[in-house]
Amino acid sequence: MPHLTRRLLLAAGAALAAPALHAQPAWPSGPIRIVPPFPPGGSTDALARLLQPHLMRILGANVVVENRPGASGSLGTGAVARSAPDGNHWVLVFDTHAVNPALIPNMGFDTEKDMTPLLLFGTAPMVLTAHRTRPFKSFAAMAAAAKAKPDTLTYGSIGNGSLAHLTMALVGKAAGLQLVHVPYRGGGPLAVAAVAGEVDMPIATRPAIGVHIDSGALVPLAQTGATRSPSMPDIPTLAEVGVPGVDARAFWGFLGPAGIPAPIKQRMEAALREALAVPEVRARVIGLGIDLDPKGESEFGPFLSRQIATWGRVVRDNNIRPD
Repeated sequence: MPHLTRRLLLAAGAALAAPALHAQPAWPSGPIRIVPPFPPGGSTDALARLLQPHLMRILGANVVVENRPGASGSLGTGAVARSAPDGNHWVLVFDTHAVNPALIPNMGFDTEKDMTPLLLFGTAPMVLTAHRTRPFKSFAAMAAAAKAKPDTLTYGSIGNGSLAHLTMALVGKAAGLQLVHVPYRGGGPLAVAAVAGEVDMPIATRPAIGVHIDSGALVPLAQTGATRSPSMPDIPTLAEVGVPGVDARAFWGFLGPAGIPAPIKQRMEAALREALAVPEVRARVIGLGIDLDPKGESEFGPFLSRQIATWGRVVRDNNIRPD
């Protein structure tokens, strides 16, 4: 009888545990969607597609890259923010993610409250360049040309209110330059326009326009970080060309909706870190011009808050409006 009682107790315990087990469904529970919220051809798209096959291998699930451009990256990001927190919906953002709250007040989601900042991949300064057909080959020569004919020289960015746009607003004020901003809809369109010579001075990250710098189509004038990036050791900083006080670095990060269960977050972060550690992936990411330095949620979250506060002030101080 004691033996029978023990068996009954074990059976009863298993029955009670069954609902708890069913409450934690297996993950991945379907295709995993990664949204680059910009058109194909930009850095978020390139990074997502670079990681895609490795995440499929590591997670044993189908991973789909789905471009959802619009509104400076906020349309695709908003779609992920409003999705179910089941670990199947993610977005790979660029630095506009930190600018949009000040630029687009009615996005339909709260950047800090409605999202899980899972992993910051890395950062990179932008590069102010000149098309090879322009007569100026240095920042000093460009500044002299701009001062001789105010409001004639153009610079191109990935969009109105982008980090590049805000940085050039700071540069213009600091150096006394009156330049004309030409916004494009993402890194892909900007890169096409840059190599075609549509604008005098394209400004973007090395992942977006580095190939055209290497080919000689674009001449680098300055990089926007406080110190020289390891990927661009020969390009002077803004401070070195006479514009101190500007430290603007683009960033790439991986986010999901708020409320994702901790086990799913942990597994996805581990998968991303494993994929980034693959030698050919690491070499390709660094080759793109990204200073790879992965940081998890505990560091990525505060980083985002600081970026949102910093660039929000620039938007307000310069009365910048969305397209």
